[in-house]
Amino acid sequence: MSYELTGTLIARSETVQRTATFRTREFVIEKTEDIGGRTITNYAKFQCVQDKTGLPDRFNIGDMVKVYFNIKGSKWEKNGQINYITNLDAWRMESVNLLQQEPPDNSSGYGIPETPDLEPENDLPF
Repeated sequence: MSYELTGTLIARSETVQRTATFRTREFVIEKTEDIGGRTITNYAKFQCVQDKTGLPDRFNIGDMVKVYFNIKGSKWEKNGQINYITNLDAWRMESVNLLQQEPPDNSSGYGIPETPDLEPENDLPF
């Protein structure tokens, strides 16, 4: 199952080579909401793995972004102690500013400006 979160990019770490074939990178999104007259701020730390470690490079600290991610959990046992680890694995990031751009204003609705005074250059049969 996939999830999404929109917020402000406030931190990103360097890529870490965990093993010879596995690398990770983390970044943090700040999400602020007004609930019942109170402002609540939450911080979500995401992980990128392998070829996705470059995702945060396209954005600057302070940019508003939308992150698409999966929730992954694992059980880790050592010396009789059991730990549970939950990761938010990011697989896509988008700029919110790009998502909110309005289409160009024209009456045709197709993104092509109308030019009624132009004549066709030739009369092709197809």
